[in-house]
Parts: sequence; C-alpha cells; structure tokens
Amino acid sequence: MKMQGFEPEPGLFPYTPEPDHAPDREPAPERKEDDEPGEEPRHNKRVSGKAKSTLEVVKEVGATQIPEIKSNIHCLTIIGQIEGHLVLPPQNKTTKYEHMIPQLVALEQAQEIEGILIVLNTVGGDVEAGLAIAEMIAGMSKPTVSVVLGGGHSIGVPIAVSTAYSYIANTASMTIHPIRLNGLVIGVPQTYEYLDKMQDRVVRFTIEHSKITEEKFRELMFRTGELARDIGTVLIGKDAVEVGLIDEVGGIGDAVKKLNSLIEAWKMNRREVPLQ
Repeated sequence: MKMQGFEPEPGLFPYTPEPDHAPDREPAPERKEDDEPGEEPRHNKRVSGKAKSTLEVVKEVGATQIPEIKSNIHCLTIIGQIEGHLVLPPQNKTTKYEHMIPQLVALEQAQEIEGILIVLNTVGGDVEAGLAIAEMIAGMSKPTVSVVLGGGHSIGVPIAVSTAYSYIANTASMTIHPIRLNGLVIGVPQTYEYLDKMQDRVVRFTIEHSKITEEKFRELMFRTGELARDIGTVLIGKDAVEVGLIDEVGGIGDAVKKLNSLIEAWKMNRREVPLQ
C-alpha cells in the first residue's frame, strides 16, 4: 500500500511518516495544571521558581546559586597544601602552582580587574612553588591585599606578606619554622648548603615585604620548647601583628575596604602620570 507523502526507494529502510493534520483543524492547545477547567488556556505563561539544575546543585553539594555581579576585584584563594614539583595524594586539598601562575598573569593583563584579594588558609607545602607564587604576587602592578583565615603556615608566610597590605583574622595562626625535607636525603655537605641557601631566600623575601627584622624572624624560626619536639613558633592573630609580620588584624570586610582605598590611590597615580 502506498502511503501519502512517502515514496519508497529501494535499499532504504521504510519509515512511518508523521500523521498529517486536517487542513481545517488546528491541534488543541496543551493544557497546563494551573488552567482551570472551563477557562481559556493561557499561552506564554511564565512559571516562577528555581530551575531543575539549581535544585540539583542544592541537593548534591548543598550550595545555592550566587547572583553574578561585575566587580573590579578578583578573589584568589590559596588553600590546603601548596603542590609543587611532586603530585600530592588525591585526598589532599591542594593549590597547584601551575594553575596559580597563569591566573596571576591573566589578572595582570585584565583591564577590568583593578585589585586582587588573596585569601589564605594553607599548611604550607613546596618551598620553591610557594616562593614562585609569592614573587609573582609581589611583582604585580595592581593593588593586592591578603587576609589569613584559619592559618598561613610555613611557606604560606612569604605569600601572606607578598601583598601591598596584609590582614590576619583574630583566631588565625601562622607557623614559622626552618625548612624541612621528606623522604630520601643525600647526606653530603652540598645538600645542607643548598637547604641553608633556600632558607635564606625565604628569610630575605619575608623581611623585605614585612616590618619584621631578620634577627627577630630567625629567632622565631629557631625557637625551641614551644612546639612539641620541634623547632619554631606559632603566632596567633595579634601576635603576628606585634612582631611586624602582618600589617593588621581584620577580616574580609576590612580587606575589601582597604583594597578599594588602594585602588582609588592607584587610579589617581595613573591619571597623574604624564603621557610620553
């Protein structure tokens, strides 16, 4: 039987065409649940509520969608352990320096970004990777402010002081201790000389970007008796400010307010510079 609108061709699998509607009859409009019986169907009705994707996000990770706002400040987080040349186990919360460096380069080039807020809660990590991040932050031309929440230990100390201004929460802590190595170490004089030079790099960077003196920093680094069977010092909140390591005790609101004032001064200086 030959069907309307279908011309069979040899070698092709036959298909069933869609039924043609009668020319004088329009398909019935789809009835919504809100439409009362006997009322005309309401077309183009907008249903308010959250999208299915948003509800799924709430169900899976317990997070709600944050409204997007355009801001001239970019927040950069450094959390967990700073991963360097060796890949850490997957259960570790890490900040990968090969991800941080391209972000810092992009922030330096982005014209819409005028200030960078660095939020730290780190236990330290790879020394060279941490110094690389700290050097890049210190070398940026745009205003930068850091705030230590929870902790900024070990190599997190140079990162915290690398910004133009630094804050620490009242309950946050910072651990200052000598450089340590894990795993196999070749016990030759060259190894200890290398470690001593690497430690000098950390000390020199920290004292150049903070108000602490070298004598005080080394005294805190090699202090004994405060940590159990260890060498070093734990500074909490205002203690880090009193020794000159951090500029001020404060939180996110203080950091954003300070960053906005630095941005205004930065804009003023840019306008005052004569064009060559």
